Amino acid sequence: MALPACAARALGPPLQPERGAPARTTCPRRHSRVEAELAASRPGSVAASVRAGPPRGVSRGFNSQPFLDEPLKASSSLAGAARTPLFALLPRGRRRRMHDLRRRWDLGSLCRALLTRGLAALGHSLKHVLGAIFSKIFGPLASVGNMDEKSNKLLLALVMLFLFAVIVLQYVCPGTECQLLRLQAFSSPMPDPYRSEDESSARFVPRYNFSRGDLLRKVDFDIKGDDLIVFLHIQKTGGTTFGRHLVRNIQLEQPCECRVGQKKCTCHRPGKRETWLFSRFSTGWSCGLHADWTELTSCVPAVVDGKRDARLRPSSKDRRGSPNTNPGANSPSSTKARNASKSGKNFHYITILRDPVSRYLSEWRHVQRGATWKASLHVCDGRPPTSEELPSCYTGDDWSGCPLKEFMDCPYNLANNRQVRMLSDLTLVGCYNLSVMPEKQRNKVLLESAKSNLKHMAFFGLTEFQRKTQYLFEKTFNMNFISPFTQYNTTRASSVEINEEIQKRIEGLNFLDMELYSYAKDLFLQRYQFMRQKEHQEARQKRQEQRKFLKGRFLQTHFQSQGQSQNPSQNPSQNLNLNANQNVTQNLIQNLTQNSSQKENRESRKQSPGQEQSDGSASNGTNDYIGSVEKWR
Repeated sequence: MALPACAARALGPPLQPERGAPARTTCPRRHSRVEAELAASRPGSVAASVRAGPPRGVSRGFNSQPFLDEPLKASSSLAGAARTPLFALLPRGRRRRMHDLRRRWDLGSLCRALLTRGLAALGHSLKHVLGAIFSKIFGPLASVGNMDEKSNKLLLALVMLFLFAVIVLQYVCPGTECQLLRLQAFSSPMPDPYRSEDESSARFVPRYNFSRGDLLRKVDFDIKGDDLIVFLHIQKTGGTTFGRHLVRNIQLEQPCECRVGQKKCTCHRPGKRETWLFSRFSTGWSCGLHADWTELTSCVPAVVDGKRDARLRPSSKDRRGSPNTNPGANSPSSTKARNASKSGKNFHYITILRDPVSRYLSEWRHVQRGATWKASLHVCDGRPPTSEELPSCYTGDDWSGCPLKEFMDCPYNLANNRQVRMLSDLTLVGCYNLSVMPEKQRNKVLLESAKSNLKHMAFFGLTEFQRKTQYLFEKTFNMNFISPFTQYNTTRASSVEINEEIQKRIEGLNFLDMELYSYAKDLFLQRYQFMRQKEHQEARQKRQEQRKFLKGRFLQTHFQSQGQSQNPSQNPSQNLNLNANQNVTQNLIQNLTQNSSQKENRESRKQSPGQEQSDGSASNGTNDYIGSVEKWR
């Protein structure tokens, strides 16, 4: 089939074989195939452009139709297209975009190739280095033929272990404050969690001599029975925080039920609808706002007895006599009597004390914000004080905005010596009537009463020693807290800057509290040291008992084996019934019986020299074994 004349002129003269090309054959099909390949190899031909396909970066579908299929408009355009690539026929804007695309693709492929080759070289060098290291370490343990495979597996295992350790460390210790990441955790031993919170020395010189009964505080608190904890809450001593610990932070069989948005919690005994805690956050202010010792000792039994069933209430004969009218109310026996309810309940009083200067400044700041405590009853000897006995320091609704000088100048301010007044028995000094006895005698009686009541309390803590307070409470009542207490060294009182003159005046206004706090701190720290020493002694005694148990068990086993070797046919039924899992008590009894029988045989008849020698060798072997066990321990 012949081509048109215009197509023949556009394709040019007939193709001639180039130098070195194969000679023309007689087969027309092969000749046409060779000519087509030669035409396609020419760079300026149309066939070459069509066969080369679209340029790099252009999709296959774009302008992929052969050029010869399009209608030929002019011979001049076909001739130019035959000598120009297909990429040159595109518009200028399209060609620029395709050129940028090709350049970017080349640059990206170059970067990927360089990165791939660099990583491959780095991995290859690292493999050789690690292989050399492992060959030095594990050379004597592995053969040379399979060293590469084992080193690769070991390297992979170490890398996976390292990644797992990093993930676990980030999960357990996500922040930078982790103790494991600090150098102090590795350079210094673990500190004592009960070390003095004020960074003072753990050992101190005691000023007071207390008996063992004063230092040992162990309350057999029966939460399922009739025992009741009564919390005496003194203002601005950290009692709110401690009260929340009592209802929210103690591990109990039946925890307190605390609802969101309510201050009071329901603290019932297991299986009963009775409370085991008398405090602000459990029963509320049932005896008045911040009731003192005088109010609680007369109010709590009445409140508890009033809530009991009628069949459990005491008779009128048991209710005769008021503890406030007892002349020996301050004696330890009367204190124990007050700690017991007339209906059989045992009351365990607890409280928290604070440094008097810090407490005084904290109360002043609280009064500045509008606190008045007008709801306090101050009931003593069955009646509240009159306005002449207890005048007010302000005339308005509150004392908000009061300066410190005005707060200290008021002679009727109950903030002065508040801790002594709230812990003492006010009935001994005529309650709030200052004309009953001289002021010096009154202060002495109040201080001695407060010390006695504090010493005979089931427990008291100090705000400045939170961890020690937690420890002593747990040891006293055998009740553990869930989370440890936190020591806050920055308070509202610490933010108040006072000079030395004002501090001395505050100490002078609270001289009774200063004496009581010194007494309480000495007793508190001595109790803490006593309980810690007792705990260490119990641990040492337990280790000694375990060591004695191991010795007795060894001796029993050794004597049994010795008896079997000396008399194998004496009692065959007993030898067959020996069991390794016998009771330890039976083993020790058998050991004692065997020793007694041996002693009786030695006394009745004279042993032979050979037998004496065997007994001596056995005892020497036993002593050597015991020495080796002690050395191992």
